[in-house]
Amino acid sequence: MLTHTSTPTITYGAAAHAVALAIDEGARRGIPVSATVVDPALGLVAYGRADGTTPHSVETSRRKANAAASTRRPSAAVPPALAVALEHGSGGLLTSIPGGLPLASDGVHVGGLGVAGGPPQLDAEIAAAVLTAIGADQDTATGS
Repeated sequence: MLTHTSTPTITYGAAAHAVALAIDEGARRGIPVSATVVDPALGLVAYGRADGTTPHSVETSRRKANAAASTRRPSAAVPPALAVALEHGSGGLLTSIPGGLPLASDGVHVGGLGVAGGPPQLDAEIAAAVLTAIGADQDTATGS
């Protein structure tokens, strides 16, 4: 009888580095952002926000990260017909707003990254730049 499973998870060091890169990339583009990294079970691993970030961006970045970690797809890849149901059905834990990307390394899913603070498409571009900078798998980083 199977008594337990193991789930690969992004390390705190890698998650904190991704958050710092997102904040730096936002600053480079003139946008104060919030960035969140969660593990595959939606547990918070690292979070940060630039000075001047809008208050709602804190929660939005978390929901984008949750959506990407849970679905293993960009938050924006949720089909429009399911977007409202997903958000309501999850009690607001997930969102279809662009800016969330799954985190994988060597084909192993390890979490999700969410960026919020700018226009959603810019948030998605910042998140994609972070994945490139940390050397994460890029095959799931489309559709933002």
